[in-house]
Amino acid sequence: MKWIMKVTVIGSGYVGTTTAAVLAALGHHVIGADVDSAKVKKLSAGILPFVEPGLDKMLNDKNIRGTLKFTDQIKEAIQASDILFIAVGTPSREDGTADLKYLRSVADTIAASINDYKVIVTKSTVPIGTNRWLSDYLRKKISDHTLFDVISNPEFLREGHAVYDTLNPDRIVIGGNSQNAITIIKKLYRQLNSKYVLCDWETAELIKYASNAYLAAKISFINEIAQIAEKTGADILQVAYGVGLDSRIGPEFLKSGIGYGGSCFPKDVKALISTADLIGVKTHILKEIESVNEAMPDVYLEKLAASLKKEPWTISILGLTFKPETDDQRESPAIKIVNKLLPVCKEIRILDPTIQSNLQTPWPHDSKVKVCQTIKETLVRTDAAILCTAWDTFTGIDWNKAKDFMENPILLDGRNIYDPNIMKAAGITYLALGRGN
Repeated sequence: MKWIMKVTVIGSGYVGTTTAAVLAALGHHVIGADVDSAKVKKLSAGILPFVEPGLDKMLNDKNIRGTLKFTDQIKEAIQASDILFIAVGTPSREDGTADLKYLRSVADTIAASINDYKVIVTKSTVPIGTNRWLSDYLRKKISDHTLFDVISNPEFLREGHAVYDTLNPDRIVIGGNSQNAITIIKKLYRQLNSKYVLCDWETAELIKYASNAYLAAKISFINEIAQIAEKTGADILQVAYGVGLDSRIGPEFLKSGIGYGGSCFPKDVKALISTADLIGVKTHILKEIESVNEAMPDVYLEKLAASLKKEPWTISILGLTFKPETDDQRESPAIKIVNKLLPVCKEIRILDPTIQSNLQTPWPHDSKVKVCQTIKETLVRTDAAILCTAWDTFTGIDWNKAKDFMENPILLDGRNIYDPNIMKAAGITYLALGRGN
C-alpha cells in the first residue's frame, strides 16, 4: 500500500524547501509555508531564491508541482496537514548558544491553530533538550494533549548536494516518546532506502551535533597536520590520501585549507560547547576544533605577507562562498580573509559565480571592495590572488595567460586545487600549506 500523507513544512530555506520538494517527489501532498511573502511568491513561480543544484529543476517538475504548493498563510497550512515539519533557523547568539525565537514563534502559531491530531517534527538543528521543552511548552498551551506528538528528525544534508542527500540518506534518525508518531514518520519515508535510528529526543539531537562536530574535527585535524607538513617538507595531499585509505578513518573531510564555514559546523560546534559548559562538562577537543579553524586564515595570510612587497596591496579573491555549488556566505573563511586584508589593501577584487554586485557581499558600500565578472578584470595589476573557494570554474583558468594580467604573479591556494609544479612552470609564485618540497 502506498502511503500518501498531508505534510506542511514551516520554513522555506535550504532545509525546508529541499524537504518539501523531496516529500512531494515521493508522492505526498506538501505545503511549504513561510512568513516571507516575497520568498513564497518566488517559490510558487518555480524560482529558487538561493543556489542549490537540482532543486530548481525539481520545483519545476510537473509531477511535483501537482503535489507541492507554497503559502504565507501559516494557520491554514497547519490545519490542512497531518504532519508539520519545523525547518526554521536557529542562529547562534554572541555567547554561542542557539537562538530559538523562531522555533518558539512557530510553536505559538501551532498551538493557536491546531484543529486535529498532528505529528510535529523538528527538522531544525536544536540544542539537546529542545524537543522535550517543545513538547512541554505545547502541553501548556494546548489543553487536549492527544492532539499532538513531537518528533526529532534532524537533517544531514550537505549544501550543494541537498537533493541527493535527502533522497539517499545514510540514516534516518527519528526521536520521540510516541511509538505511534514514530511509526507515522517511518511510513512517510518508506520509499527511501535507509537505515533507521529510533531513539528518544535527546539522543536524536545529540546524534546531529556529534555528527557535525566530528566532521569539523576531521577538517581541523588535517589543517593542523598540514602545518606540520609545511615545516617538515611532507606533502599534505599524499598524507591525507594515505590516512584516508584506512577504512576506519575514510577520505571524506580530510582536505586541508583555510578552514570550514557555512551555517552548520561553526554554529553547531559553538552550541555543543555551550551545552557542555551549562551542564559542567569540559570540552577540550571541541574547543580546539574551533580554535584551529579560527586560526587558519591567519596561517595562510602570514605566508602571503612574506612574499608581498610594501603595502597597501591590491588583492584578488577567487570565491567568496564557504564552499562551491552554493551561494551561502555564512561564516565563510573567505570573508574572514577579506576583513583581515581590508586595513592593508587599497583594493580587493572578488570573483564568484554567485555574485554579480557588491550588494551581494558583506561590504555593499566599501569603496575598497570591487566585485568583478571576468578573470582578467579580477587579476589585472593585482599584487596577488587568493583561491578561497574550490569552484570548478577556477580549475580551468589558464595561468600561463592569467599571470600576465598581474602586477606580481603570486597565487595563494587556500584549497589545494592546483599542482605546484604546473603553477611554477607557468611562472607563478605558488603558495600553499604543506605541499612538500
